[in-house]
Amino acid sequence: MPVDKPLFDLFSLARRGPGRRDHMTRADIEQITRTVRRAPEVMVKVLSRGAESAKAVRKHLDYIGRKGELVLETDDGERIQGRDAGEQLVNDWDLDLESDRRGVGLASRSAWSPRLVHKIMLSMPPGTPAQGVLKAARNFATGEFGLKHRYALTLHTDEPHPHVHLVVKAVSEQGVRLNIKKATLRGWRQEFARHMRDQGIAANATERAIRGENRTNKRDGIYRATLRGDSKQTVARAESVAAELLKGELRGEPGKSKLIETREEAKRGWLAASRVLRAQGHPELAAAVERFVVEMANSATEREQVARQLLSRSRGWMQVGTTR
Repeated sequence: MPVDKPLFDLFSLARRGPGRRDHMTRADIEQITRTVRRAPEVMVKVLSRGAESAKAVRKHLDYIGRKGELVLETDDGERIQGRDAGEQLVNDWDLDLESDRRGVGLASRSAWSPRLVHKIMLSMPPGTPAQGVLKAARNFATGEFGLKHRYALTLHTDEPHPHVHLVVKAVSEQGVRLNIKKATLRGWRQEFARHMRDQGIAANATERAIRGENRTNKRDGIYRATLRGDSKQTVARAESVAAELLKGELRGEPGKSKLIETREEAKRGWLAASRVLRAQGHPELAAAVERFVVEMANSATEREQVARQLLSRSRGWMQVGTTR
């Protein structure tokens, strides 16, 4: 279910005047506790490419099923496995029919074609029990799409971060198209985190700004390659930053001032939260919040973070060299 605002609206605590909050609910306190203890953050990402034609959907289903090696679980409890699993689902969901309608002009013709499916990835950090991720993803899919949208899912454990690929038919059995907005993704993250906690696994779903983290959105291929550690764009960025460091100049980036403004607002919100917590009789959690603020990283852009990593490594190499 879409959520119009974050579960824990930190920034409302930083406001002055009538809109300022002065009380923490039980849900707020639980969320704050998870955040300052740095509970693992869930990831819910919608993959944008390859969802507009039956052929592309079939190819993606074959990919996530590893061409028959893995089982695809469906919304009706069926377990499909084999090299023709993608073909079976495309036919079962009538996706070829939709593609044919477009081809003969029965559907609207435009440069943009609506997606036949939504490709979703539910992921947790390395070290998370894979079966817990699968069970949480299965319960998430049932709660969000059961008896409405056809879907199939499977677990991947061939990368450090266990993740589930979930393919959801865009048009429901009632003829309603699923439109994914920012609030939809926020709600999905919160629900997936809740299902992870139901499995006894610590999990959190907060905005990056609240955690004091900076990270730009990456295109699907770049994102997955970065997780594997073989992103060409990541390598190219590191080489570019290294060249600038050798020249003694690191060029600025647009959005730096906004980054600083957001970070300072987050800090004000956290400090206001600590005051409210003390007033409500939670001094230990208030102290933990204050430590969290101190530990929040400075407002560094992605290129600045890369520069820091390179400089840190170079100092380490120099120390190794002097001890030989």
